[in-house]
Amino acid sequence: MTAPFKVVIPARYASTRLPGKPLADLGGRPMIGWVHNAALGSGAEEVIVATDDERIAAACEAFGAEVVMTRGDHASGTDRVAEVAEQRGWEPDTIVVNIQGDEPLLPPALVQQVAGLLAGAPEAEMATLVTPVDTVQAWLDPHMVNVVADRAGRALYFSRAPIPWPRDQQPGSEGQFTTPPPGARRHVGIYGYRAAALFRLTAEPPCELELVEQLEQLRALYLGFTILVADACREPPRGVDTAEDLEQLRSMVRGL
Repeated sequence: MTAPFKVVIPARYASTRLPGKPLADLGGRPMIGWVHNAALGSGAEEVIVATDDERIAAACEAFGAEVVMTRGDHASGTDRVAEVAEQRGWEPDTIVVNIQGDEPLLPPALVQQVAGLLAGAPEAEMATLVTPVDTVQAWLDPHMVNVVADRAGRALYFSRAPIPWPRDQQPGSEGQFTTPPPGARRHVGIYGYRAAALFRLTAEPPCELELVEQLEQLRALYLGFTILVADACREPPRGVDTAEDLEQLRSMVRGL
């Protein structure tokens, strides 16, 4: 039995590549509605949509979601989740799962899994999931985030670069690869936090590694956080970053 946990879905309207993404029509309902439904199926004791946009709030309230209005100056979804935790006065050891608003087909089992990882490891501040990289193309894709971890399942590093890199392979010789190296893992964008870690993380400025890679989880590692990683119990579909991704997803939904 998973310990009690809460889910927050940060959602903003002003996406650079796909404005209004949370409200994009997907099988007759907004994308954020699919995400909310997946979160409800996880067994979370609370599911909250966090937004600064009245259009998103109205759409979410129309299908019965609980909405918390947050500030408009947040740099990341994590900041928005932290504001919800602060507004609600959640205790420091509260487990909070952050689900991205562009993951409409996320299996609820993954939400349970990441919450359970954190519940079973009191020493850890965060938890997340990975999946094996099965193609060289995915391993080399800078839009995919690669992860390496130690034998206890603690994250060592996240990167947009292809890691681990075989020592004897020369830079620029990517075309010679036929398979990814052993141990290559792709990050799945779902996080569990203890509320205390959320508050500390968002109180600190970005570190140099985070600014270079544009990955905020590197700030957590820089601060010395333990981030647990585990192979996802189910293969998650890719999220929606572009108009092309959205059209592919619409085709998938029509086939359901």
